Order: sequence, then structure tokens, then C-alpha cells
Amino acid sequence: MTILSSRRPVSADRWPAPADPGAAERLLERFAALGPAEAALAGTADGAGLLACLGGNSPFLADLAVREHDTLLQLHDAGPETAVRCAMAALAATRFTAPRAQVAAALRRAKRQIALAVAVADIGGAWQLGQVTAALSELAEAALRLCVAHLMRTLHDAGRLHLPDPDQPEQGCGLTVLGMGKLGARELNYSSDVDLVLLYDPDAQPNHADGIGQLYTRVARDLVAMMEARDADGYVFRTDLRLRPDPAATPPAVSLPAAIAYYESMGQNWERAAMIKARPVAGDDAIGLGFLAEIRPFVWRRQLDFAAVADIHAMKRRIDDHRGTAAAGQGSPAERVAGFDVKLGQGGIREVEFLAQTLQLVWAGRDPALRDQTTIGALRRLARAGRLPTRTAAELCAAYRALRRVEHRLQMVADRQTHALPARPDELGRFAVFMGCPDSDSFARALLHQTARVRRRYAEVFEAVPDAPGPADGLVFGPRDEPPAATTTALQAMGCRNLDGVVAAVRSWRAGRPRAVRSARARELLDGVLPALLAALGRQSEPDTAFNRFDALLARLPAGVQLLSMFQRNPALLDRVADVLGAAAPLADYLARMPASLEVLLTPDAADPDPGRTLELRLADARSLEEAVEIARTTVQAEEFRLSVAQMEGLLDVDAAGLARTAMADAVITALLPRVLADHASRYGAVPGGDMVVLLLGKAGGREMMAGSDLDLMLVYDHPEDATESVGGRSLAASQWFIRAAHALVAALTAPGAGGPLYAVDMRLRPSGNKGPVAVSLASFVRYHAHDAWTWERMALLRARVVAGPAGLRARVERAVRDALAPRGDSDQVRADAATMRGRMLRDLPPTGPWDVKLRPGGQIEVEFIAQALQLVHGACSTTTRDALAGLAQRGVITEADADLLVRADRLWRTVQSMLRITVGRVQADLPRPAADALLRAADAGVDLPALRATLDAVAQGVRDRFGTLVGDPT
Repeated sequence: MTILSSRRPVSADRWPAPADPGAAERLLERFAALGPAEAALAGTADGAGLLACLGGNSPFLADLAVREHDTLLQLHDAGPETAVRCAMAALAATRFTAPRAQVAAALRRAKRQIALAVAVADIGGAWQLGQVTAALSELAEAALRLCVAHLMRTLHDAGRLHLPDPDQPEQGCGLTVLGMGKLGARELNYSSDVDLVLLYDPDAQPNHADGIGQLYTRVARDLVAMMEARDADGYVFRTDLRLRPDPAATPPAVSLPAAIAYYESMGQNWERAAMIKARPVAGDDAIGLGFLAEIRPFVWRRQLDFAAVADIHAMKRRIDDHRGTAAAGQGSPAERVAGFDVKLGQGGIREVEFLAQTLQLVWAGRDPALRDQTTIGALRRLARAGRLPTRTAAELCAAYRALRRVEHRLQMVADRQTHALPARPDELGRFAVFMGCPDSDSFARALLHQTARVRRRYAEVFEAVPDAPGPADGLVFGPRDEPPAATTTALQAMGCRNLDGVVAAVRSWRAGRPRAVRSARARELLDGVLPALLAALGRQSEPDTAFNRFDALLARLPAGVQLLSMFQRNPALLDRVADVLGAAAPLADYLARMPASLEVLLTPDAADPDPGRTLELRLADARSLEEAVEIARTTVQAEEFRLSVAQMEGLLDVDAAGLARTAMADAVITALLPRVLADHASRYGAVPGGDMVVLLLGKAGGREMMAGSDLDLMLVYDHPEDATESVGGRSLAASQWFIRAAHALVAALTAPGAGGPLYAVDMRLRPSGNKGPVAVSLASFVRYHAHDAWTWERMALLRARVVAGPAGLRARVERAVRDALAPRGDSDQVRADAATMRGRMLRDLPPTGPWDVKLRPGGQIEVEFIAQALQLVHGACSTTTRDALAGLAQRGVITEADADLLVRADRLWRTVQSMLRITVGRVQADLPRPAADALLRAADAGVDLPALRATLDAVAQGVRDRFGTLVGDPT
């Protein structure tokens, strides 16, 4: 078997030509002189091509080929995978109890052999980038584990450290080694150093005398020495400990409490980016994993943090300014790339890495599925989630692979950790030959093509947003009593009337009085966005109201850098926020209470297409039922805010919004029910064979939820007759067990939080209403609806949907609901009951004003009663009112004209109710202008309020007429 026989036929042209033919010939002679097998390999076309490539392009690889000739023979006979596997096996066979010199020799031998095998596999195209970097990373990790085990066992044998298990020195040793950067991501380059952070648990050696920190620091220094000290056998890996917390002020090994305290109080965005790739690679893995779990909130923030974008991009700009990283702008392609740094240069490897890490910092706190330590893996996940265009991700991945290939080939020449192309034309020409190109210009053109793609895509993410306008746009808010005339004129042109209030508030902001703008950075950002902010607020129909609401929002923010950074990098966000503040008091109040919800305005989607998946991803971090409820609450409230804004802006109609709100409610109940039951069982055991399902009724059952809709719930359980009580924990009678479980679910759904409860819950539609138990057995449910249910209860049951619980019980309950709703031949009684009930409501619950479209004569209640009464008479069609009316028309129960009128009325009434809830909260006789504008836009039923009122009256009269005809006279 030849080295690349699985990829290409045997020939010498698979290998790059030698840039130095004389050096190539010398290696062929040296290698052939080693023995018959070596001479035979040198005599083949493929072997000669390989040796000429190594000898004529890389002095380092030429020496390795001679010194490790057995490995080169093995590569030829069995391929690179076998050669690497054998080298790793030999290293694994080295005992950590061996003398240090023997351990060091084994490490260096493995490094030489794997370096040769990886280089040949890379140069010949047998391996892709992932295989190359994985092999190098696995070697580094194995070397680190052997070194740490050796050092710990040595200390144990000397009596300086006590190990719980001396035969497994790393377990319980108290020290963990985190691999950072390319080692952490398993992306080591060919001549890479390894970035490490060493942490120790000061409580791991409770009987140790003072100075445990100094002992672990000594271990750190010895580890570095074993890894990077050079001798006649070479070295293993260069090491870098500068990514540890505050490296200028901390020892090489840092205690866990000190590290955690640092990241929680002083950690910076670049350190968050670095920690994306961190993983334990040696020592006590449990300590490392525990530490990473502890600082997870520091790395992965649930709120979108666009300040991180600015910080990381600023760091890249400092690199560019300091190093002059741009390729030359003039001359031939070769002249332009001479001396170019493929890692730090503009359009280089670092820009791809920065882009991937930054987008992860922004989005992966909310979506754990985006977390990936590898650069290519992160880009692919971001593309799948829609956070990065698919074409952009594909181009970046291709460029990243190409640039890493150049980086590796640069480092193979002399085993130097270099990333810069040769600056001299002759040297660049020789390197182009090593890359397999005929000349330096053809190599340079290919390289410039890749860097241009990276630069363009990088700019789309980091630089597409224009600089924010400066504070000098005609607005001056100095400390004087009166602002300049130009400022007053500008504010008046924006529509502000309370000029003194606006000026006083802005002066207080710029003076740093609100907590959110006390930092110099926040005030700098404020100055930059202030003109655009005031202009956006001034475009509202009531600018002073919008301004006051923004002032209230700013006053409640704990910090303003994140918000102002979002405004700076997303100018369109200002207009959306201003629209919310200007038009909807409830949404403005919610923003003031929950400023983090601003982030939902950044996403283009009006609704979450898969709320169940989103919720489950976020619940993956929950360690208790209480945490799960809190995560669900914040998710629901953020989604409700998103949907309400989308409705107000006309991006989402009432039908689509109702489906989205209901999908979220379904997802919450589906996710919380098993968690609540498991928590309940941990205290009271379980009823053998028993289980519970949740039915939604009302607007939630009909998939028509609006802002502020309650959850109308019914809980039904079943268990074997012989299972009379729970087993395990504190035993309860079966019925009592399920009743308490139902209370626990309701408590979870209604638990108060900073922004209110998850949902308001109404259980009055259960059998026997408030007088009955909160959970009913399936048998009781069947009996009740067979003999005792009132007509109004059967009407309510038409909207019942089973949304959570085991499949078998769900099917039985759904069958019981269908049986309860089967027509009973009592059509006259049903119509009479429905008409009487509506008449009672008109008497006892009159409408509160002209905008109460639910209770008014001919309003929403009457549309729903028509659909429900006719379905009880003729058979159910759907839980959703509009679909039920369409189904009744298809069956000839009502005319197409009646169905069109009633469906139109249903949509109009829900639109009005929903928009009024979003903009003003309570129904009012006199609507504020912003609410009226939003209502007119959503209802599309009149050019002004009088015209809309006339439309509502006409539609209501039509519904009232149909109610009398189809159901009966309610009066």
C-alpha cells in the first residue's frame, strides 16, 4: 500500500516540486544510504517524489525523514493513520512512574514521528484540515496528561502531596489544566504553541501545610519545562500561560476561587471569547468541568450583548493599527502578499475566528445549539440557525481551510511558529513551489482571492453599520440655564413641546445622574446616538410622551453600555423602540421593567417558528423546577413582547399572532408538566400506572390567544383501580396525589416574577366549576358530561385540546371529549339555553364602553355562541371559531354569506381587542392618538375613528341579526 493509494494513483506529480533541487538530491542520497528498504522506497516514483519534496522545500522535514526513517517507511506501507496510531500507542505505553528523562524522550520521539506523518498526509492531500489538527491536538493532550501524571506521582512519592489513588495520579489531584485557543478547539496548527490555564482547588489537599499555591505553581513551571525544553531530541510543544486571569498579577497556577471571582467581577469580552474554546485537557477533569460550569453565565449571557461586537472589533483594529496587517495595495500579486501575515492580516485566519466567536457571544447565550469550540463547526451552526447567511458561512469555511493550509506549510519549512509569508521575492517564489504553484504570482492571486472574501464577509458583520452621528448635529446641551437657540429650534422641529423637561432630562443623562450612564463609555455612546434618538422620538405622534417613557426606561437600566451599543450598531432599532414608546403604554411599561427585552426587536422574525425547540434549548441549563419556571417565564414574556410589537407595526395579523401565542403556551405546558410531576413525585412518590393530561379551553384551546389571554385549563388523570395510593416518599391517596400535582402545575404557571407571572390561569371551565376538584379522574369526567353537564359547559368543551401528557391517556381523553360533544337530538334546548345565557350576560355583564367589542350586542361573544351552539346541534367542526364557521358552511348548516359575515366579524373583534390590549391596556372611551393610529392600521376598517366606529356598528348589527335567526332572541 502506498501513502495515498486510497486517494490518487502512484506518481511523482502528487508531491510539490522541490524549490531547491540540490537539497532534494542530497536527501535522496542520505535516505537511500540508510538501508535496503530505504533505498527501495527512494527508487520508486512516488517515494522519490516525496523525498524530493521534503528535501527541496523543508530542511526540518528532511532531517525528520532521515531520523525517523522507520516512520516514513511505515507511512509508505500502511498510511498516515497507522503511523500516527502506532506513535500514540507507544506514548501511551510510557509509564508515568518512569524517570523524567525517559518520559521526556518518549514525548519527543512521539512528537517527531507524528510531525512527520501529519506533514506527509497534509502535503500529499491524504488528510483534510480536521484530521491534521485533530492528530496534533490529540498528541498535545496526551503529552500534557502524561506530564501531569508524572509530576503528581513524583510529588506523592516524595511525600509533598497526597493523591487519593496514586495509580491514577490525575484523579483528585487538585489541579486542572484547561486547553485554550486552538488546543481547546482541537485545531492546533503545525508548529503551534499550546495555550493553557492551570487552576487548582485549595481545598483538594486539606491536610497540606501552608503553601499549596506555591506547590501547584512549581508543578506549572515543571510542566512548561517538560513540554518546551529543547535537547538533542527536539522539544514537545511551546506553551503559553498568558490567557490565565490577570496574568501580570497572578502566578502560573491560579486558585479556583480567585479565578471565579476575577471572571465574575473583571472579566472582559475578549476573555469570554477565549473561554468559548476552553476544555480540560489534563489533570483533574472534574475540577475543570466544574469551573467551566461555574463561569458559564459569564461566557454565555442570555441578553444580546452588542457591546461585545464593538469590543472584539476594536481589538482587531488595534492589531491592524499596530502591525499594519493589510496586504500591499499596489504592485503585482506577489508584491502585494510579500510579508503578509495569514493569521493576523486583514482577511486572515483571525478574522474568521473573531467573526465566529463574536456571533456566538451575541446569540449562543440564548441558543445553546450555537455553541461549538471549532471555527468551522461554529460557522455551520450559525448558518443553520439563520444567524449567518449560508453562502457567507460556506465562503468563510473554504477560506479558513485554505489559509490554514498556507499557515501549516509555512511552519513546516523550519518548524517555526510563523504566520508571515516570505518578504523577499526569491523566498516567496520558493514557498509558492512548496504550495504546488508554478510561480509566486499564481499563488498570490489564489491567496488574495481568499483574503478578499474573508475581508468582505468580516466587514458585513463588523463594519456594515455606519458610524453613529456625533453630538454636534445642531444639538448642544451644556450646563447653562437656557439651551442655544439652534437646539431649541431643532427640538421644536422634532415636535417636542415640553422643551424645559427635555433639556433638563438630557442634561441629567450627560451628567451621568442615571445609573445607566455613569460610566464614561456609556456617556460617550450616548453622545453618539443622541441626535438620532431624539429624532426618532420626535417622529412619534406624541413626542413628549415618547420621550418621557424613554427617560423612565433609562432610569431603570442597571447599565447603559449594552443598550446604547445596540442603538449605535443598529440604527433601525431606534425607530422600532421609539414606535413602541410612542404608541403603547403597556409595552413601554414592560420595557421599563424588563429592559433586556429590547433584544427581541433585533431579530427579523415576527414570531418564533419553533417555540418548543427554543424553550427546550433554554431549559437545558435549568437545574431545578424553579429555574425551569424562571426560564419559561422570561421566554414567554420576551416572545409576547415580540408578538405585540409585530402586531402593532402591522407585521403580524391577529390570526398569525394567536397561533404563535398558543404554540408558545403549548410548548410551556408540554415542557413544565413532566418537570412538575417529577418534582411532585420526589416528595410524594408516584401512583403506579397513573398519569395526567392537560386540556386547554377558551382562546388557548381555539388557538386564538391575544395579549393578556388567560389559560383556561382542565386537568384529567387516570390510574389503575388497584393503585389506590402513591408509592415512595410520603404516601398519598391517588386522588389526593393528582389534586396536589394539579395545584403544583398551576403554581408553576402563575408563580410571580419581575415581569409578572407566566400566565393567569382560569379553571372555572372544569366539571362543577369552582366547586369541583382542580383535577378530575377520566371516569368522573365521562360520567359528568354524560349526565350532569350544562349546555354552556358543553359549549366550552368544544374548544378543548389535549396538549400535554402521555400519548395513551391523551387518546383516551380526546375520545371522551368527542363522545361528550356528540349531537344528542336536543337542538331546540341547545339554542334556547344559548340564547338565555346570552340574555343573562347582557343584563349582568353589559359592555363597558364603545370599544368593548367582546360584550357589546353583536360582539365577539355572540359570534362564538353561534359557532358553538350550531356545532353542538350538528357535530363539532373545529376548536377554532373561524374554522368552525367555515366547516358549518361547507356542511350547509349556514349560508356562505352568513359564514363570510361571521368570520369577518370574528377577525375584526379579535383585532380590535388585541390592539387595544397592546396599546392602552384597558378599554377606554377616548383613545389616545397613538393607540387610535395603531388600531386603524390593524383593523383596516376605516380612515378615522368615526368611520371605524360606523364599521363596527354595522358589523355588530349583522351579527345580532344572525344570532336571532340561527340561535334565538337573547332578549
